Amino acid sequence: MKKSLVFLLLSCIQFVNSQELALVKKNSKIGYLSKDGSFKIEPQYKSARSFSEGLAAVENGGKWGFIDAKGTWVIPADFKDAKDFNNGIAIVQKDKDWVYINTKGEIQKAPASEKLFDFNDGVAFIRQNNKVGLINNKMAIVLEPKYDQIKPFENGYARVELNKNWGIINTEGKELVEPVYAEVGNYFKGTTWARKDKTFGLVSGGKFIPVDGAEKIWDFETQDLTFAKKNGKIGYIDLKGNWAILPIYDKGKAFSKNLAPVLVGKKWGFINPEGKFVIEPTYNDAEVFSTNGLAPVKESNWGFINESGKLVIPTQYGITTNAIIAMFTQQDKGFIDGVARVKNEGKWGFLKPDGTVLANQWFENAELFSKNTEKPQPVAAVSAEKPKQETKSAAKPAPKKKK
Repeated sequence: MKKSLVFLLLSCIQFVNSQELALVKKNSKIGYLSKDGSFKIEPQYKSARSFSEGLAAVENGGKWGFIDAKGTWVIPADFKDAKDFNNGIAIVQKDKDWVYINTKGEIQKAPASEKLFDFNDGVAFIRQNNKVGLINNKMAIVLEPKYDQIKPFENGYARVELNKNWGIINTEGKELVEPVYAEVGNYFKGTTWARKDKTFGLVSGGKFIPVDGAEKIWDFETQDLTFAKKNGKIGYIDLKGNWAILPIYDKGKAFSKNLAPVLVGKKWGFINPEGKFVIEPTYNDAEVFSTNGLAPVKESNWGFINESGKLVIPTQYGITTNAIIAMFTQQDKGFIDGVARVKNEGKWGFLKPDGTVLANQWFENAELFSKNTEKPQPVAAVSAEKPKQETKSAAKPAPKKKK
């Protein structure tokens, strides 16, 4: 029998248990809801935070610790306060001091910093003498403090400020865009928008390309078009800085699913990349389409349309934005990973794409579902090869506002 077949027959394979849980408040107590609408952890906590990397910070008797998805205490409630885990590290308040801990609750000795910052994309900021640099989750310095400011990383890139000028770095601290611009945008497919003196343009390959007449440019999101302003009107430019859609709209938002919300007069509709209306402007407000093909639209309240413009969920709800998720413009409101957080008659719940309410339940408060990935337990296996180590991506950006 071949070795590979022996391995398959004799090995016990342990998969990572990945699920999504939402923090909800019911009868003044906090618990955690699964996507099937059942409580994974019954409401029992006075204060708690959402799950991150398989652990959630919860308060017990005035102290904070961490539980797993079964509600078992993994790190005892010994802290005055606690934040989420990111890249295997969390910030907690021990007595009067803020410190880093790992998933075992062990305090990590970090380089000196005037303030502790959350990890994101494998790195965290350190601040020394009013200059900012980077450390990794092994507490080693990746970038010596040299910048006046670093914005939160997005997809491995961050905006940096030096002497009142802006550029872009990656998580290794390498400058991809030299900090010589008055403003810069996000980094998308090797390109960013920037302002040089009073001129707006794009930066690609180290070259600044002015965009004809642009008064403002917004970030590229999921598609190769972004909206920009000229003569007080909104149009769309491509990655080469050309006006792909002429600036004739009063307002606009990002493209998603090849559709973008635009305002004409007092009504919102949706155009395609050729600038033609696919959904006529009839709504008081509109948001971008989510990946499942539904977009929030507003009459007196909010509902949802499909890509053909058909109203599939009546306009009877309130919608909101989670501050952590809000940076992802194409998903900041409406459906995220198959459910939409909505408000109805003062209560919060989750809508499914068919318009039904998850488990027909409403709550005093409800946060967005967050990925909860539990670490696999070691198991015995007959194999001559060493198992490959898994790598984990970053969870949430540091709590700083975007420029």
